[in-house]
Amino acid sequence: MTESTRAPEALTPPVHDERVRRAELMISTVLRVGVLASLVAIVVGTVVSFVRHPDYFTSTTALARLTHPGAAFPRSVGEVLRGVQALRGQAFVSLGLLLLILTPVVRVAVSVVFFILQKDRLYTLITATVLAILLLSFVLGKAAA
Repeated sequence: MTESTRAPEALTPPVHDERVRRAELMISTVLRVGVLASLVAIVVGTVVSFVRHPDYFTSTTALARLTHPGAAFPRSVGEVLRGVQALRGQAFVSLGLLLLILTPVVRVAVSVVFFILQKDRLYTLITATVLAILLLSFVLGKAAA
């Protein structure tokens, strides 16, 4: 039987397949936007740092202060946000790194929502557990710092 002789019902995809496709598109969009936003923030931060401190181009000592372990980078979300408001390059770079870290977490959260909408209890439970572990790791990491 050829495509043109099939019944119209056979040519239309099931609604379930369309929901899965939309979920996959949403997840890929979350990943793309997260990585792109992260990249933009890091590039902006780097440019701002070098514009505000042109001595980084010519002085290895000045550049070493910026790049050595323990350099004065913001260490909390509040410090990052205050630094971004003050147009500090290091804060923009830190914001970009935070966005990069949060991107897969948001992806997992979006997946939980889609599994709930699909009424897939097993995958909802598994993905919600993964999300809980990710969030718990942030809380425990903050407590250990």
